[in-house]
Amino acid sequence: MIGIIGAGGWGTALAKLCGQKQQPIVIWAKDAEVVQEINSQHTNQTYLPGVTLPEIIRASDSLEETLQKPQYLIIAVPSQWLRGVLRQMAPFVKEETIIISTSKGIEIESLATMSEVITQELPQVNPQRIVALSGPNHAEEVARNLPSATVVATPRLEIAEKVQDLLISNYFRVYTNPDRVGVQLGGALKNIIALAAGISDGLGFGDNTKAALLTRGLAEMARLGVAMGAKSPTFAGLSGMGDLFVTAASKHSRNSWAGREIGSGKTLNEIIGSTKMVIEGVNSTKAVYQLAQKLNIQMPITSITHQILFEGLAAAEGVTRLMSRMRTHEMEDVVTANYTWL
Repeated sequence: MIGIIGAGGWGTALAKLCGQKQQPIVIWAKDAEVVQEINSQHTNQTYLPGVTLPEIIRASDSLEETLQKPQYLIIAVPSQWLRGVLRQMAPFVKEETIIISTSKGIEIESLATMSEVITQELPQVNPQRIVALSGPNHAEEVARNLPSATVVATPRLEIAEKVQDLLISNYFRVYTNPDRVGVQLGGALKNIIALAAGISDGLGFGDNTKAALLTRGLAEMARLGVAMGAKSPTFAGLSGMGDLFVTAASKHSRNSWAGREIGSGKTLNEIIGSTKMVIEGVNSTKAVYQLAQKLNIQMPITSITHQILFEGLAAAEGVTRLMSRMRTHEMEDVVTANYTWL
């Protein structure tokens, strides 16, 4: 039995993926209308339009009912809502449950990763049974059985492989990685850089500009990750470079869309008010900016994006400030003494 907490696009797509493997599923939604639609029509037009769900999927608006039997629990709620939902779940979660977190973000108030929030709120669950899932996975494409790949991360290989077997299919390839910190940070930080790339597009800049933003953005993602205990190679993988590329380039990406809207002159409040979807990059920018300050890590793209979103900096001026920074080396471990002078 699989329980899924959150009936947004990604939670619903994962329910369809597992349902196609004939695994019994209960998906929790806070909206009674969504529950009724999933149960009666086998669709979720609000969050995943145009997709028919297997009849084996059942929806509920009761956390107690959803959490009665599952061996696996997939959590797919926005990062800033996670702690509140976990507190409601806590009395019903069994200690033997394997928890799969798909939320991408850093909690603003605590600056904690999602696995840290889960550990704090569900102390009955061994932290090694908490698995982070992240990668270049748009719900719209996974739900239509388009070939995709993802990564599941936990320090305990046995648990990672159980989740790998649970989710892998002939169109959804699942890899394992012990670097849970890096996988989570990749999923959170890429939204900030995708916002910046969208702003560049909205300003009318070209491919050169976007390529520079993505490349240097990936460098600052890895810089913060290593400072927090992650492994640098993780950021060259699916949850880093892969997810960054798809989020910055895709028509499905809410973060790059929001960036384009900002670049074209709209305010953040106008953009947030125009959609029911959560733009995770906005909250991630706020949290990661604080983390960079706390750890004294240089993250110029994140810093400028923060100034544009929250401090009233004009988008065009932000680009000028980035381009006018003091000259530096591309590779941070290269110093003048490493060069051979002819």
